[in-house]
Amino acid sequence: DIEPNRAQPRKRFDEEALAALAASIEEHGLIQPLIVEPIEGERYRIIAGERRWRACRMAGKETASAIVRTVTEQQNMELALIENLQREDLNPIEEARGYRTLADVHNMTQEEIAKSVGKSRPEISNRMRLLSLPEQIIDFISAGDLSAGHARALMGLEKTDDMLALANRVITEELSVRQTEALVARMKAPSRKSAPLSDDVRRALREMEKEASEHVGNKVTVRHTPKNRGKVEIEYYSVAELEKIIDVLKGGGDRG
Repeated sequence: DIEPNRAQPRKRFDEEALAALAASIEEHGLIQPLIVEPIEGERYRIIAGERRWRACRMAGKETASAIVRTVTEQQNMELALIENLQREDLNPIEEARGYRTLADVHNMTQEEIAKSVGKSRPEISNRMRLLSLPEQIIDFISAGDLSAGHARALMGLEKTDDMLALANRVITEELSVRQTEALVARMKAPSRKSAPLSDDVRRALREMEKEASEHVGNKVTVRHTPKNRGKVEIEYYSVAELEKIIDVLKGGGDRG
């Protein structure tokens, strides 16, 4: 005579945990009653306790103790959320979607939601922001691969590709939230562009290139950076030229 609540915020039920609860109920009975509301046809809909209801069925129970209450649709949603939050049964995404339903369907403000579930308004806001993340990251959070802390750190990145790449790295390397925050900060840091070379330095480099080219007998290009680092490139067009250049660098060659 009891049916589950489609507005139930919790969507994932751990089968192993359910089996353990079913074994406990079979041994000791149902200690905490379900909370249900009457619906048409002398049936009842669960307000709170779907996990216990599922475990009772798993244990083969035909009846379960229940408290019958008549509530509004909004109160139904609030009670279901509150029970799960008090038991810490919801993952962050289920929690966020529950708050979103209260806001969108029942027109509740974040302040009202916070007061209803006994949390601060920033907590409600932070949870609801999780739903703005890419769907794949939302799935990671729902599955427990990423925590809400990891997710908040990832929000610091603007590009979806960057978020996904870092999320996968966090999971693969089992990075902490602090490590993730450090990587995000590093990715967001503006690249340091070196100051351009002065005209005097450019002239000096061209003179060096000219002298080196004359000495080697092939074109020499100097790639110099403001950090006084770089590389020297020498062009050649045959193995014979390369051998000649090597010989000149070793100090025994004829430039001709």
